[in-house]
Amino acid sequence: MPRIVRGALLQASWTGDKESMIQKHERFAHEAAGQGAQVMCFQELFYGPYFCQVQDAQYYGYTEHIPDGPTTQRMRDLAKQTGMVLVVPMYEEDEKASGIYYNTAAVIDADGTYLGKYRKTHIPHVKGFWEKFYFRPGNLGYPVFETAVGRVGVYICYDRHFPEGARALGLAGAELVFIPSATSRGLSEYLWRIEQVSHAIANGYFVGTINRVGIEPLGDDDFYGQSYFCDPRGQFVGDVGDPHEEELIVRDLDLDRITEVRQTWQFFRDRRPDAYGPLVAP
Repeated sequence: MPRIVRGALLQASWTGDKESMIQKHERFAHEAAGQGAQVMCFQELFYGPYFCQVQDAQYYGYTEHIPDGPTTQRMRDLAKQTGMVLVVPMYEEDEKASGIYYNTAAVIDADGTYLGKYRKTHIPHVKGFWEKFYFRPGNLGYPVFETAVGRVGVYICYDRHFPEGARALGLAGAELVFIPSATSRGLSEYLWRIEQVSHAIANGYFVGTINRVGIEPLGDDDFYGQSYFCDPRGQFVGDVGDPHEEELIVRDLDLDRITEVRQTWQFFRDRRPDAYGPLVAP
């Protein structure tokens, strides 16, 4: 039997407040489940604006504990209601250290079980992306989660510019890697259809990547959407998302292609880790 997994991505615009943003995602999750989706990813910092366009301590108020905070519990209920695996990016406060914050994604299985979290590893700090003001670099490595749909990994936004973590996910057995983002038009837009596709090719897995849409009140640039799934050959699965409009993207992913591609392109077999020492030199 072929291993077909139906995945969903939501590129959404900011509603103006946290509660209505959560409700929007709940509605779309039920819609995705109604279309037969088995796994769904939300966008980076899904319940807030992308506040990193400014440096303002008031946005620390968006933090929650994971998994004991209210939104994680709500998402566990949502996963159970819909029967979907959920990847839920949120703003996390360390449960053991008040005032320590991370850009994090919780991974919840289809029965509502909390499986764990990934903390964004690479943190930018340039105009419009003042993330070091808000986040400490992640310290949990690159976990791969055993879910109802297969082995799932997460990479977040700026991480995508660094192939090392994407490779670590592949070596750890990831079959489907989600890359939620909040990326505005500018220097990196032309990379959007290159980098994530390259990770899929180099590591022989599927990628589902999201970018939000619209202009938010904290910045002048608009987020350019164009969310997509791509397969291990680097081919888009269906159309790329709209560059301006909110959109729910639901696609069928044939996970048997992973073995087919890895047996054709023997990138893992032909690696030379004995020759890569300089890559991790300080």
